[in-house]
Amino acid sequence: MNNKEILLVVDAVSNEKGVDRDVIFQAIEAALASAAKKKNGGEVDVEVRIDRVTGDYITYRRWEVLADDEEQEFPLKQISLSAAQIDDENVVVGGFVFEEMEAVEFGRISAQAAKQVIVQKVREAERAQIVEQYQEKKGSLVSGVIKRVERGNVFMDLGSNAEAVIARDDLIPREALKPGDRVRGYLYDVRSEPRGPQLFVSRIKPELLLELFKLEVPEVGQDLIEIVGAARDPGLRAKIAVRSNDKRIDPIGACVGMRGSRVQTVSNELAGERVDIILADDNPAHFVINAMSPAEVLSIVVDEESNSMDIAVSEDQLSQAIGKGGQNVKLASELTGWELNVMTDTEAEEKADGETEKVQAMFMKMLGVDEEVAIILAQEGFSSIEEIAYVPVSELAEIEEFEDGMVEEMRGRAKDILLTQLIVSEEKLGTNKPEKDLLELEGIDEDLAYRLASKNIKTRDELAELSVDELLELEGIKEEQAAELIMKAREHWFVDEQQG
Repeated sequence: MNNKEILLVVDAVSNEKGVDRDVIFQAIEAALASAAKKKNGGEVDVEVRIDRVTGDYITYRRWEVLADDEEQEFPLKQISLSAAQIDDENVVVGGFVFEEMEAVEFGRISAQAAKQVIVQKVREAERAQIVEQYQEKKGSLVSGVIKRVERGNVFMDLGSNAEAVIARDDLIPREALKPGDRVRGYLYDVRSEPRGPQLFVSRIKPELLLELFKLEVPEVGQDLIEIVGAARDPGLRAKIAVRSNDKRIDPIGACVGMRGSRVQTVSNELAGERVDIILADDNPAHFVINAMSPAEVLSIVVDEESNSMDIAVSEDQLSQAIGKGGQNVKLASELTGWELNVMTDTEAEEKADGETEKVQAMFMKMLGVDEEVAIILAQEGFSSIEEIAYVPVSELAEIEEFEDGMVEEMRGRAKDILLTQLIVSEEKLGTNKPEKDLLELEGIDEDLAYRLASKNIKTRDELAELSVDELLELEGIKEEQAAELIMKAREHWFVDEQQG
């Protein structure tokens, strides 16, 4: 094959595959170099350079330059620095020296060998193009045709030689997909791997639900309606929270569509998954009440410290509020970000009464007040010694039953209690302070950690080195508990050994 024919081959393959001409030139150079190498025994290092304009090419034998004192593992491919500098004084260690050698004609190369190199280079270029193209689409909706199903994993043809995989764990349970079906999915990861670019698509992530609504509801794409969040039980039920950025638009009505057309289209795409559309609210309690729909909430108690809420519903609505297998309350919890405890109104009253009694007993014991005063404090919403000590005096003084002297007396007692607790805490934090890893060990509470530290057992490793008998010397520890604590403390040793 003459030089012009090389240019024709490059142009033809480049146009057919949509790959840069230089990639094809590199493939032919590699094929020519491989053929020349085989012709010379296969031990030499060969490099071919093709002129991109004329198609002319030159073949070189190449040697890697090593330091004079470095051993030459491959004498036919390596040369010492002093020997290399005889012909080129500018050469350095790590560089190469070249010597022109007889070229192999392209036409005499094994057609199969040349084809393999060219195909490999073309594939590598195609992979790079796909990764670059889909890296920008990561985090968006993709659509394709099911190509094949292997071991529960589904492979999608996205067109233009791009293939995506939906792993078994990313498929909607019980959804029957077969070759030829057209489906949509959420592209959540793009990785370039030796076997080709890997495009990972999910059918179960909440983001897919959001992207489908963006597609079906123009107001979302125009930022007139904002989708605040979503939670899914894939294939069965989902909840999305929406709010309007335009007072003239009803966000729920817009997402439902005329006669439910928009939400039904999304549901059909997700194998019939039922979608509840919830009105978002900046007030957490109101948001949770909305999220619990269709159940009607009678009362709600918010505990910000534990990020939880107690929700009371009527007896006949309890099963609906919880949902099949806890589905409704689970989705509402995921959507709002609060831990939700659902109970009947009777149970809620009993729990509230029980907590009130505990608070009253605590006030009576710690402040030394009688039952009547403790009840009044609890009824007025006080639940801790800190509140008694530090709320403005005016708040306590406003309680009709309390005289000024009584208010000052209670505040003084509360502050004395807190001061005593602080002193005890500081004493604990002296030289016998337990380390963080001991405090975080499963089965260890703060009191036990400090008791261990008082015996100079301050770290997880120090606990792990004890025998059961040694730990039993600590008052209040039973044999079974001692054995469990020591084994828990030793667990990280075995993990470290396996990783090592």
